[in-house]
Amino acid sequence: MRRITFDLEVLRTFVTGVDLGSFAKAANRLGRSTSAVSAQLKKLEDQIGAPVLRRVGRGMTPTTAGETLLGYARRLLELNDEAATAVRGVDLEGAVSLGMQEDFGERILTEVLGRFARAHPKIRIAASVARNTELLEQLARGRYDLALTWDSDATPFHAQAIGRLPMRWIGSRNLQPFAATLEEPLPLVVFEAPCLMRSAATAALDQAGIPWRVAFTSPSLSGVWAAVAAGLGVTVRTEIGLPEQLRVLDQEIPNLPSLPMVGLTLHRAAAELDGATQWLRDIVVRTLAEPAHPFTELYSVE
Repeated sequence: MRRITFDLEVLRTFVTGVDLGSFAKAANRLGRSTSAVSAQLKKLEDQIGAPVLRRVGRGMTPTTAGETLLGYARRLLELNDEAATAVRGVDLEGAVSLGMQEDFGERILTEVLGRFARAHPKIRIAASVARNTELLEQLARGRYDLALTWDSDATPFHAQAIGRLPMRWIGSRNLQPFAATLEEPLPLVVFEAPCLMRSAATAALDQAGIPWRVAFTSPSLSGVWAAVAAGLGVTVRTEIGLPEQLRVLDQEIPNLPSLPMVGLTLHRAAAELDGATQWLRDIVVRTLAEPAHPFTELYSVE
């Protein structure tokens, strides 16, 4: 039986196109022409001797062979990227600290910590989650080397814009959504003030002439998620870190006003990064750039 050696760049194109739902978007994300992407996909199909994609409506979806290949491709690419990071920083030692907004604590922080620990086992990493204000305060006091926050009016330190995401109306997956009418105020579940997404929600409702009331406040994101899941009201966040028991309501509740985009910024405590902090910064950026994360705009940050 002929042994196949896959081209990792071809696999990266295949995975990116499937994750983005468009190989034209994949071409743009990867900096290639659409004709080059088509040639890569043809090479992949020639290698395995079967189609990896089939047309559904105006789009493409993986075939049975494509679905099988997709899982292996993700593992191969992750291992390749970890290996490349590890060999370039094999002798690094020291310590580094990272702070993240609560929205990123469960999924993105877990991915970042796992990849960093595997690539740089000699470097001690300390990480924590907090709200924007606390993250920036602690960064100024030297507690963090890096901090990932939502855009705000606060002093940006040495800031790098990562991208922008849409804010969403969020409600319980298992309960009927609330109506946005002039008769009954819309119940809101929000962070304690100040909170930029709380402000965005109330400003949008005021502009649309829809009455609202604060039904529940919490100092933590876990409290917000729990109250929304229990049906106490709706909230506004992005789709990053959205728990399974919640859902986006933008198209389900008539008259809900549209919401603005929110930017994401990576702050660093020092203008020049040492080796450990640079490696951590690179892993954070690469993790956020993965197609699975719902960025509407992702800036070039390499």
